[in-house]
Amino acid sequence: MTISEVSDKYGLTPDTLRYYERIGLIPPVPRTKSGLRDYDESSCNWIEFIKCMRGAGLQIEALIEYVALYQQGDSTIEARKNLLIEQRKDLLEKQAEIAATIDRLNYKIDNYEKICTKVIK
Repeated sequence: MTISEVSDKYGLTPDTLRYYERIGLIPPVPRTKSGLRDYDESSCNWIEFIKCMRGAGLQIEALIEYVALYQQGDSTIEARKNLLIEQRKDLLEKQAEIAATIDRLNYKIDNYEKICTKVIK
């Protein structure tokens, strides 16, 4: 797939895709004989993974480290697993913070609904 096709498919700009590759967020993309990026299934799987992880709020630095470890081979499996466990822990903490914030908002909204009901009567 061309960079334009991948850009359309994943909703990322070509510049973003190039940037992700340049900083090591995705492994190097295969190239045609003329040097154009030719995204294969593996490249697209990496893009999906990174997009999902970034959408959830994982740090770019952690993902770059993960990709670098992956490229080093099976000797890094334990390190990759530990990195993902740490990222999951961080996300669960954020999830708890968001849940607490939603509870607080619900409380405030309920109070305003009670006040509005009294004012209307």
